[in-house]
Amino acid sequence: MKVEIWSDVVCPFCYVGKRKFENALKGFAHRDEVEVVWHSFELDPNFEPTPGLTIHEHLAKKKGVSPAEGRRMNDYMTGVAKEVGLAYDFDRAIPANTFLAHQLIHLGAHHGRQDATKERLFAAYYTEGQNLNDLETLVKLGAEVGLDATEIREALTAGTYAEAVRLDEYHAQQINVRGVPFFVFEDKYAVSGAQPSELFAEVLEKVYEEFKSAKPALVSLGDGDACGPDGCAV
Repeated sequence: MKVEIWSDVVCPFCYVGKRKFENALKGFAHRDEVEVVWHSFELDPNFEPTPGLTIHEHLAKKKGVSPAEGRRMNDYMTGVAKEVGLAYDFDRAIPANTFLAHQLIHLGAHHGRQDATKERLFAAYYTEGQNLNDLETLVKLGAEVGLDATEIREALTAGTYAEAVRLDEYHAQQINVRGVPFFVFEDKYAVSGAQPSELFAEVLEKVYEEFKSAKPALVSLGDGDACGPDGCAV
């Protein structure tokens, strides 16, 4: 049974959604039969960090609010993340364009290390203040999950997986993904947002019972907190 997830590594609800889905998967009797595939989604493909601006100030600028309000929104997200055991540290977060990071995740997938790569990048950005714009930082992070440093450097420099990122994003447009995280179960059911683990558990059970049957058009089973091009629903 396949579960496909569109997300961005600088989307706070995406990391929370990953944890909530994983918590549901842990209690699923048939978890060993579930294949999870991560797909690229850039919240802001044209983003260029402004030197000297904090993540709070970048958010405030994007939302058209004061820096204090930007910090308040991030403080709220810190509380949401804490509920699933994640220690967000926005004061250390370095604003980043994620195109290279998504290419690294595709390289990880090529070597059967996609989930580990995704998790490492989330943690690096949200809890460690590492710079995902920096090539050598990405080389180091990829090597930490078992990828070859030389291959990472060559692939990211050459843009080996750039087209794969764009293809994921094109597919997202085709199925009308408006915000992330966005979960698709067996090409049949869609769940949008960082839904409660209980809902993910229900969907896993439902889809498992049906996944060998004919596949109708995509059906939405939930629409919750998510991040889109205009920001996160905070």
